[in-house]
Amino acid sequence: MKIRTGFGYDVHQLQEGLPFWLGGIQVPHTHGALGHSDADVLIHVICDALLGAANLRDIGFHFPDTDPQYKGIDSKRLLAEVMRLLRAKGYSIGNIDSTICLEAPKVNPHIAEMQRVLAEVMGIPEDDISIKATTTEKLGFVGKREGVAAYASVLIMQP
Repeated sequence: MKIRTGFGYDVHQLQEGLPFWLGGIQVPHTHGALGHSDADVLIHVICDALLGAANLRDIGFHFPDTDPQYKGIDSKRLLAEVMRLLRAKGYSIGNIDSTICLEAPKVNPHIAEMQRVLAEVMGIPEDDISIKATTTEKLGFVGKREGVAAYASVLIMQP
C-alpha cells in the first residue's frame, strides 16, 4: 500500500457585507471572505492538501482565478472535482485534519454541520474529517479581524 501526506494553507481577506462560506456552509456574520470563488478557505486548504498529496499541483493550477468560469463558484464543486482527480489516480482518503484561524465568528457551533457537508461531497465518513478552530490572540491580520486563515493536512492511500 502506498501512503502519502499533503498539506494546505490559505488566507482570505474579510470584507463587510459578503456572505461567509466556511466548510461548505454559510456562517452568519457581518463579514465574509473575499475571493474569486465563494472564498471558502477551509475547502481551499483541503483541496490543496489533497492535490499536493497526489502530486497533482495545486488549486490555482486546476481552477485559476483568471478563469471567469470559476467566478463566484461554490467551492464544493471544486472539492468534488478534486475528489474525481484523486480517485482517477487510485487514491482514497485516510483522514483530514484542519484548523481554521479566526477571531469571529465562533466556529465551534458549526463544525458538525461542516463535517456532514464535506463528508457528503467527498463520499467519506464524517469521522475522517477533523475540523478545529483557534484565534491568534488578537495578533496579526487574523487577530485584527482583517482576514481568515486555514491549514489542513491529509493522508491518502493507494492499494
